[in-house]
Amino acid sequence: MTSEQKPLISIIVPVYNIPDCLTKCVHSITAQTWSQMEILLVDDGSTDSTGALCDTLAKEDSRIRVFHKENGGSSSARNLGIREAKGEYLGFVDSDDYIDPDMYEKLAEAALEYDAPIVQIGRNEVDEEGNVLPDICVPPQKTERIESGEFLKELLMHRGDCSFCTKLIRRDILGEQRFPEGVLNEDFHLLVKLLPQMKEIISLPGYAYHVFYRIGSNTRKKSKEHFSRVFSDNVDNADMVEKIVAKEYPELLPVVLRFGVFQRLDYLLHIPVKQMTKENGRYREIVRWMRRNWWKAMRNPYLTMKNKIYHTLFAIAPLGIRVFHKKMKRL
Repeated sequence: MTSEQKPLISIIVPVYNIPDCLTKCVHSITAQTWSQMEILLVDDGSTDSTGALCDTLAKEDSRIRVFHKENGGSSSARNLGIREAKGEYLGFVDSDDYIDPDMYEKLAEAALEYDAPIVQIGRNEVDEEGNVLPDICVPPQKTERIESGEFLKELLMHRGDCSFCTKLIRRDILGEQRFPEGVLNEDFHLLVKLLPQMKEIISLPGYAYHVFYRIGSNTRKKSKEHFSRVFSDNVDNADMVEKIVAKEYPELLPVVLRFGVFQRLDYLLHIPVKQMTKENGRYREIVRWMRRNWWKAMRNPYLTMKNKIYHTLFAIAPLGIRVFHKKMKRL
């Protein structure tokens, strides 16, 4: 296949206040062996030198286009990139990560060979000292064709990879769908909405996408009352995917119930005790769901006995369980 025959890939990189990692990230993209490619750097209102660095990097390679916008979050930046992209295929790279030089060649060749709307490859984490930390999503030993329902099941069992950064997507399958703005876990949200439109996903062996893991990022002390909205957004995602399953994959209803239990237990295990009040409507709604679905959960084959015990305890006395757990940690 000549360069002229190769489809154009648009690689979208949302960027915000990341001058220490951006150059390595972009250079790993410009080094790709797939020749037909454009790179869209979307500066999401950076307040430091990152915006200027984007412009500098664009001068090094004519395939780079830079867009500066007001801060709106990663989804907003990605959506702008989708709107401006010229490629038949789309790829996404986070600005603090980097990729192998042949990643998009492998993905593109598989997409063309299998006429696949989505192709993915493995990822791992690399810490500041260069140590490789395997991701929970283990790639196959050889190329696999995964039926969309089975792929969704893996996502719901917390084994699948929902990240768009490890994937090459044929642009036409997006239609009018975009990344939801103002919420977290947006990759999962969009991916499960796209799955019913396709027969299968192609999964390639090996690790080609590398997530930069900052050792200090998870050790920064936060207020004891800090409660990330990701836990509430994950519950919303559970409700959303339940509706999709009921319509498109009814055989997965027991699996999606397990998913809903897990997302709510995660919420109840992390919400600050002081926020577990009658005035907190969201908290009360989640507890009611746990109680309403208790019998279904007890009969669910995808929940372990430990899962069912936790469900029972939090359905009966969530505040008491958290207070007891807090005291035990002190001891």
